[in-house]
Amino acid sequence: MFFTLLSFLLITVFGSFREPSKGTPPQKIKTIVLDAGHGGHDSGAVGAQSREKDVALEITLKLGKKIEREMSGVKVIYTRADDSYPKLYERPALANQNHADLFISIHLNSIGRSSSRSAKGTETFVLGFNSMANQDVAMRENASILLEDNYEENYDGFDPNDPSTYIVFKYLKKMYRDQSIKLASYMQAEYARSGRVNRGVKELPLAVLKTAGMPAVLTEVGFISNSDEERYMLSSQGQQEIVDNIFNAINTYRKNMER
Repeated sequence: MFFTLLSFLLITVFGSFREPSKGTPPQKIKTIVLDAGHGGHDSGAVGAQSREKDVALEITLKLGKKIEREMSGVKVIYTRADDSYPKLYERPALANQNHADLFISIHLNSIGRSSSRSAKGTETFVLGFNSMANQDVAMRENASILLEDNYEENYDGFDPNDPSTYIVFKYLKKMYRDQSIKLASYMQAEYARSGRVNRGVKELPLAVLKTAGMPAVLTEVGFISNSDEERYMLSSQGQQEIVDNIFNAINTYRKNMER
């Protein structure tokens, strides 16, 4: 099973990656895919007043409109623009099909029932695996796979609840890793400028990132399990601040890549 799964992932990843250009010529950002986490039958994390899928969608749509309005020549594609559920593998596939230059997945964080409800702040993830402490986050985000029809066929037996299966991610080629980390770092810096707690840039074996053939990040914009942060993320001011943070990070990344 291990070798079957490893072969499947390697074929999937290398088959869907675009070959990066040789050298370091300026890279123009033309297409950005925005992914609102969860959706449809998958509510994601649930707070006292809201569901992750709804708040993530609100922020994603506001971000997309700002990009379309203020970044001339940049096309925005949404993995979902309503309360639907695209399967996890379909989200990066959409980005690959449209030759996107960036893939950004927007989520809200949460902590387990046994943990302190005071956990707060933002963190942004890139594909990788360097800490067992983050494994619970990976399992939670990848658990959406279990809600999909024929998930065993679509993911060739990948079990998001089995820690041993995550070893295969160590063998994936880390294409676009540096660019992903750069974008994630810009995002975290922007959140920090707004006074948010900066939980850093981290690596996780997230299914939604593993086949993206471009720089790709998953950003957790706050803890829905924290009542103060939930109110902030539900407020117009809070959502606008988050949108501005992500937009500014994209713009900084874009300017650095295009110069």
